[in-house]
Amino acid sequence: MSMRSLRTLSMTLAALAAAFLPMASIAQAQTKITIGKVVGGNGLHIPSYVADVAGIFKQEGLEARFISLTGKAQVTAGMSGNLDFVPIPSGGAQAALNGAEIRYTVGQSMSSQWVFVTRGDITKIEDLRGKTIGYGRLGSADYDEGATYLGRFFNMQVGKDYKVIAYQGEPERIPALLNKDIDATMVSAAHAAQAVSMGMKVIGRTSDKMPRVGGTFWSAKVFTDKNPETVQKFSRSIAKAVMYLRDNKEGSVKAIKEHLGLDNDKVVGFIWDALHNAFGAELPRDQFREIFESRRLDMIAENQWPKDKPLPDPEQFLLRAQLESALKEVNYVPAKVGTN
Repeated sequence: MSMRSLRTLSMTLAALAAAFLPMASIAQAQTKITIGKVVGGNGLHIPSYVADVAGIFKQEGLEARFISLTGKAQVTAGMSGNLDFVPIPSGGAQAALNGAEIRYTVGQSMSSQWVFVTRGDITKIEDLRGKTIGYGRLGSADYDEGATYLGRFFNMQVGKDYKVIAYQGEPERIPALLNKDIDATMVSAAHAAQAVSMGMKVIGRTSDKMPRVGGTFWSAKVFTDKNPETVQKFSRSIAKAVMYLRDNKEGSVKAIKEHLGLDNDKVVGFIWDALHNAFGAELPRDQFREIFESRRLDMIAENQWPKDKPLPDPEQFLLRAQLESALKEVNYVPAKVGTN
């Protein structure tokens, strides 16, 4: 080989090495994180699914791994440090009010998206008295939200005014409803869309009476103190995913199908049409406070909180400055819930 050829080869190899260096740096910079996922997926958590499938986590240098657990198990894992980011805000609030050192980081849904669906001659919530309802596991959001909604606003108590069959995941409840194992069930809005497409009907939405944010992420304080940069990257990822969701139907549909296990294009398209503007990474103070106030009222009813003991300021449990900084860094546009 001539000297000229050797020089050419050397330059080519050098150029290739330079081209691959940024890719190698990105690969080396990936920070591994674990994210809680309810069994079967949840419509309130769609932004995190989009951040995964659309590659937004990777863009931020995060290697995300979802771990499927019941809501109660996620809370336990989050407090013990075995789960980095937990999307169970209600369970987190009770833990915080009981003294657990946790910190909320970023929002997902701008409202409580739980929906009661039924079949047959049941036309209103009051008709559920004496019936059997499908919830999630005790201690999970898809149990607590239903029990709170029916108890506080319709004076219907679990075990006294209606029976409950607890299911591990949402996908199991629709077949149970069709098979008449239960008379009604509460599912997230995404799964409710699937139920409606199969002939079920909606008779109530928790958001009508409980205007609070849903799917809000929190972590153990020891984790956020030790990993502020990772928390910042995660919050930026969710904020980017929320904005992506608003306009990118094709990419969002792909994420919904993958994480919710749905294969009906019409149903998934309907889910996006109905929900793409229902998400927000920001956490409005009043709606964030309602997570804790609602949990405080439940604890009072269960004799776990003194009636005359006021609610502490929930802002102490939220990394507000970190969140606002992350939103600013990605030029986040605030949510406009209810627009199409």
